[in-house]
Amino acid sequence: MKKSISILFLILFTTIYAQHENVPLDNDVYLFLKEMKVKGLISGIHDDSPNMSRFEVKKLLGTIRENQSVLSNTEQGLLKKFSDEFCDEEADSSNTAQFFGDETGFSNSFSDLVSGKNRYMYAYREPEASFYLNVLGRFSFGQTFEPSKNNSTLYDIGFRFRGTVFNHLGYSLSLQKGGVSGSQTYAVLFEPRLKYNFKFIEAIENIGNYDFAEGYLRYYVEPAKDMRLALQLGREKLKFGYGYGSKFVISGDHTLMDFFRLNFDYGVFSFTSLTASTVGTFNVNRDLNYTKYLAINRFKLNFPKLIEFGIGENIIYSGRGIDLAYLNPMIFYKFVEMSLQDRDNGSVWLDFQTHFLKNIEISGTFFLDENILSHLQEMNLFSNKTAYQMGVYWYSPFSISDLSLVAEYTKIRPYVYTHTNEKNSYTTYGELIGHNIGPNSDEILLSAAYNINDWIRLKCNYQYIRSGENIYDSENRLVFNAGGDAFVPYRMDIDPEYIDFLDGERVNQNIFTASIKAEPMRKFYLNVTYKLISQNNISRNTDSKTSYVLFTTNFEL
Repeated sequence: MKKSISILFLILFTTIYAQHENVPLDNDVYLFLKEMKVKGLISGIHDDSPNMSRFEVKKLLGTIRENQSVLSNTEQGLLKKFSDEFCDEEADSSNTAQFFGDETGFSNSFSDLVSGKNRYMYAYREPEASFYLNVLGRFSFGQTFEPSKNNSTLYDIGFRFRGTVFNHLGYSLSLQKGGVSGSQTYAVLFEPRLKYNFKFIEAIENIGNYDFAEGYLRYYVEPAKDMRLALQLGREKLKFGYGYGSKFVISGDHTLMDFFRLNFDYGVFSFTSLTASTVGTFNVNRDLNYTKYLAINRFKLNFPKLIEFGIGENIIYSGRGIDLAYLNPMIFYKFVEMSLQDRDNGSVWLDFQTHFLKNIEISGTFFLDENILSHLQEMNLFSNKTAYQMGVYWYSPFSISDLSLVAEYTKIRPYVYTHTNEKNSYTTYGELIGHNIGPNSDEILLSAAYNINDWIRLKCNYQYIRSGENIYDSENRLVFNAGGDAFVPYRMDIDPEYIDFLDGERVNQNIFTASIKAEPMRKFYLNVTYKLISQNNISRNTDSKTSYVLFTTNFEL
């Protein structure tokens, strides 16, 4: 009886305070939900397309709350923290503060600046409309030790406002503006997003500066039982595909893309269609800059407590506006691409993720770039641009609560992500859209994370990466094309028809990363990261090392 009342209460207030704006991918709630999913308490976190709305997160937290008896003390603390943040119907002066206005019943004492409460500069909520405003701030200091001692300081400030209107339309807008002092070169090492930030790259002002902007509208409706439809237009960080490290389809390690996305779920069936626009490599001559497009269709079957598997395809094209053929969600892109005279870059992938082993999850992806039917038995043929990834996620290993272990292997053959038209390479702003190790490479990833309590998390990563790079002479002329550069395609009648994996200039990397993240006050974070990159160029018999420590503090008010 008590459980039925709890479920009824959740359904009632989910309807009254429906929040259909998405949760940013850097929110720690995704880590918690992933651990609870592997533990077997929830399903449906769809981490092949991980952006979730507050509405979805709240429902998942509700399911976890029904199983609190099996949670560790740290897990219960995390559940309480995230419930206070996402269960809007339970937000009041005891757990939430706002510094301007008093319509919501939240606390408005400035002493809450240093409390454990969720904080907003301004908040407004009614059943038909809501509005939440936060001020965002960040300060980072990075110090390199090898190959030389250099440091950079980054600081930015901005805001985010979000909400839902008409119980179905979520919205969000955020903007951050920042500056860089110290080494401009090493700032990119500490903040990789600067590699594809126009203001920073342009570098025409007296101080290095940058900006990040996101915004979107998202419409969500449930037209029938177990049926969910979401439409989204705008810009935010995206990831797509499985993978515990980087991902084959959309890694998120690149500039933000503008997109239109359709998500449809009905029972065990899921479908996603996405069309995104982005840009090519930066060029000082703006007449040489161009727009390119990415289109994705994906079908998935999800059998709870058993397995989910899917098939997806994507197309990258440029040199024209949006092609209506690739806006069609009910079509096979590869055959359409042929009918459009074979100008574009197409890929297909198959993937799966298991649910039947408690505390253990296995996932895998097989990625085929363009040539999907012929000569697959000749794996060293240049046109067999294939890749695969297998990984396992183990939560609470050996009955150690709050610990997660990850092991993953990734192999990407030569010429994957390339295209005969360089503008159609699988890249944006000069960075890979897909897995960050690039073509003609493989990676072993080992990772461990431990929640000391509900506000301190430790994490260690080890990566062993092997790659075969293209060979150039002293005048930077291409001598041997190993298929190791996404911007350099196979050259007919010049490059060898058969090429071995890891051929070319052989480079091995050992990368060790250790970090500690603390949240001593709600939405006030302290993060310290140490990273060591040891690189061995076997072909040239040279070694190099890069090491640094990065201290970051950021907050939301």
